[in-house]
Order: sequence, then C-alpha cells, then structure tokens
Amino acid sequence: MTGQTEGAIPAAWLAAALDPPRAGGSPPASGRLRDAPEDFRVDERLSFEPDGGAAHLLLRVEKADANTLYVARALARFGGVRPADVGFAGLKDRRARAIQWFSVPATTSAADWPSCAQEGFRVLEVHPHSRKLKRGALSGNRFVITVRGLTGDTAALEARLARLGAEGAPNYFGPQRFGREAGNLAAVGRWLASGTLPRDRDQRSFLFSAARSLAFNAVLAARVADGSWNRLLPGEVVNLAGSGSVFRAEVIDAVLEKRCLERDVHPTGPLPGRGGLPPAGEAAGIEARALEPLATLLGALVAAGVDAARRPLRVVPDGLEWRVDGDALKVAFALPKGAFATAVLREAVEGDAGALPGDDE
Repeated sequence: MTGQTEGAIPAAWLAAALDPPRAGGSPPASGRLRDAPEDFRVDERLSFEPDGGAAHLLLRVEKADANTLYVARALARFGGVRPADVGFAGLKDRRARAIQWFSVPATTSAADWPSCAQEGFRVLEVHPHSRKLKRGALSGNRFVITVRGLTGDTAALEARLARLGAEGAPNYFGPQRFGREAGNLAAVGRWLASGTLPRDRDQRSFLFSAARSLAFNAVLAARVADGSWNRLLPGEVVNLAGSGSVFRAEVIDAVLEKRCLERDVHPTGPLPGRGGLPPAGEAAGIEARALEPLATLLGALVAAGVDAARRPLRVVPDGLEWRVDGDALKVAFALPKGAFATAVLREAVEGDAGALPGDDE
C-alpha cells in the first residue's frame, strides 16, 4: 500500500487496522473507555461442559490488568509444568477484568489450585476434564462495559444502540489484534521486507493473525464504504450464522435475501492463506480490488503454509442492554467467539483512543 507511513507502517494499513469506516457514520456520543479494568468486564463461555475426565484440570480464572500469556506462564510455574502444557481457548484484553478458562495436566493435582492467587489473577474454580483446552474451544464472550465522561446526544445514542442490537455491526478486528502502537503490523512489515519469520511460535502466531486481520479489515472497509457489508452479493461466500459453515451463492435469490435480513446467514470476508473457498462474481470483484495493494502479504501467507478461512462481515450482539446514568453509559451484550466488543461499541460511541488497550490481545 502507498501513502505516508508512521514507523515504517503504511498509512493505509493503519487506517484499515485502527480507523476503518463506520457503517452508521459518526457516533452521536463520545466518552472514555477503560478508565480502569473494572470498566471492561469479559466472561468467557466455553462451548462444552467439564466432563470429569482424569487427564486434565480446567481452571476458571479471574484476571485484571494481566494478559493471557502472562497468566498461562504463571500457572505453569505454580503447577510445575511447561508453559506449552497449559491450554486456553482465547486471548482476553489485558486492560479488563476478565474471567476465562485454562487447562493444566492432572499431574498438577498436588498443587493447591483453589489457593492460587498471584499478581493480576486468581483461580476461582477447578474441574476435572479429559482433554487439554484448545484455541477456539469457546462459544463466545459476555461483556459489561462502562463508558465514562459521556457527552453527546443521548437520544441519538440510544437509537443507535437499538439499531445495533437489531441489525448488527461490521465485524472488524479491533485495535488489540494489531498490538501496542500497532507493533504487530510493524512486525508484518519487517517480515515482508526480510522474508524471515520469528522463531518463537507465539510471535509467529501474532504476526500471522495481524496480517490476516489487516486483509479482512481492508475488505470489510470496502464493503462498508459501498453499503454492502450486511447484504449478499452475487458470488458471495455465505456463512451460516452460529457456525463455521460456508457455501458460495452464485445467485442471490429472494430466499437468501430474506435469510440475510433475518440474520440467519451473513456475507463473509477473507482470512487469507492457501486454499479455501473463494468468492465469485460481484463479491469477488470488490474483494480483489481491496486486496490488490496487499498482494505481497497474501503471497507470503501462502508461502508460509497458512490455511485460508472466511469470517462473517457482520456481527450481531446478543441481548444488548444499556443504561445511561449521568455521564456514564453501561452496556452489556454477548458476542460469538472471535468478535470484538470494541468493534460494536465504536459504532455508537467515539472512545478516547488514549484509553484503548495497547497489548496484543
């Protein structure tokens, strides 16, 4: 991509990653996000129940102002195992009070897990389970977010929130995905310039995630700009809501249009890599134009053996509730796994960028 750069990161990368266009235009209100970890609460929901197996233990952990990898390493030390033996389903924001699940081998059963309380986290529950917890093994997250110093048009804000609850929001990856001061994007740039990947597995994972998320945001930004982010185009790769299943629709008939309106299916964008199901027709044209400046990045992902996938362009918050109390807004909702609460909230409230997280989660 061309344009002025900041710290060698192309300006267009920064725009797609950190300030993509909003579907509803400028928010009717503004405020401060994350004055304290307690203002951003997350409760992780697993996609299964603990099964009582003997091989592992599932730990329900509460953490505040601590990132997931730090907690995983601390749990490994406490249990006397390798960090690689500790499993978790997803990353959670550092600048938050989050409840999430970890797994440890049952050989650590001699450890007094209920007493495990260290700087930034404590163990709430312990459950026997048969398998190590894998990435993505969650159904979603429930958020309770408080915005302080609220200013603006309260009536318009409430109307915008009601619309988000009914129609959804662009499913952008949030700024957390791109790292502190967009450091993960800088790492992508260094990789493309040098052709050398980090040796550390976690660093490679963050790099690949940032690269694919950048490409997805660029395509979604193009679909928001032309108003097609929440409707199906000919040749669309369509997602069945609540699942990872996709199919390509060469023609969009009245039945599919109705299902999209009812949020039973969603249009999708790319998580680039090798293989996968590509769009066709009009959907393919928009996607190709948005990705053309990222051709080098796409080629590098294929060469690195990253597999392609699709992600819904739209996310609909479940059970959206809110209350305005003076200059504070409290909003609660649930999202499916992989969706960012900040991407939903930015449609209604202009947040103080200085208060947003700068970590990798």
